[in-house]
Amino acid sequence: MKTRRDFLIAGGAGLYLLAGPPVSFAQSSGGIRRIGFLGTGTAAGMAGWLEALRGGLRELGYVEGRNLSIEYRWADGKYERAPELAAELVRLNVEVLVTHGTPGTRAAKGATATTPIVMATAGDAVLVGLVASLARPGGNVTGSTFFNPELAAKRLELLREALPRVTRVAVLINPDNPAMGPVLQAMEPTAKSLKLDLQSIEVRGPADFEKGFKAMADKHVGAVVIVEDGMINANIQAVAALATGLRLPSIGMPELAEAGGLMAYGVNFSEMYRRAAVFVGKILKGAKPGDLPIERATKFETVLNQKAAKALAITFPNSVLVRADRMIE
Repeated sequence: MKTRRDFLIAGGAGLYLLAGPPVSFAQSSGGIRRIGFLGTGTAAGMAGWLEALRGGLRELGYVEGRNLSIEYRWADGKYERAPELAAELVRLNVEVLVTHGTPGTRAAKGATATTPIVMATAGDAVLVGLVASLARPGGNVTGSTFFNPELAAKRLELLREALPRVTRVAVLINPDNPAMGPVLQAMEPTAKSLKLDLQSIEVRGPADFEKGFKAMADKHVGAVVIVEDGMINANIQAVAALATGLRLPSIGMPELAEAGGLMAYGVNFSEMYRRAAVFVGKILKGAKPGDLPIERATKFETVLNQKAAKALAITFPNSVLVRADRMIE
């Protein structure tokens, strides 16, 4: 079944189409445009999403190496490096600075109040203070957001439905990400209503993964929720492998299920990165970022990994099966 994708422009009735005609300013001007990309994860871990961004730019006529130059800077999961890297990109006089997540966007905002910033993804951008509003973000930031707190809480409900006997659930988070506070606050009342004992497991980098999963085993959790974070997302293969090694059912972003996790419920990050290119194109044509409404993901994909379920001797109930947008056999 095809993935459901739908991005609604918040703050206005109906859909607001940002995409312009196929012939871009870059094509007509003959000049080379220069943008920056600030990654809080690793280049290898984010390769697929970056290709989605470049693909979106190509559709608008901006081809890297021909009429577009992209300066890349990588924090490699060390968020304390992001402000310095953002400042470096600003000093290079990039025309647009593309980044992702709360740590990356905050670092970019701290480095400049004038260079346009496009956030490819961010969990609840208004709640964490990245923009003033979705309809009119103001300032120099625009892009796409999704409601990470509600998303994480919904995953608890799906886990309870799929695994009714589970009573203790771990939540894997990066405490260095300011967006994690609202996520845990949203999950706690949901866990209480479902009579689930929530155990927060903190990891600040890949070196903490094994220790974190050992803590899950020591706490005898029955499943784990993986919360979106730049560092964790870039290492989702390693996270899925550790959960599989412990025979621990897991739920998180679609890429988790693709990497061997049991379930997924989340937004399509590749589509969000492709949409980021549309914002870049509008800004390169003269639009002000503060005037471009933030796009909010309103459709989410449910993915079930039947191969992982079989290995864990789990049978999905029909109530969960009918929700699946995609099955991994």
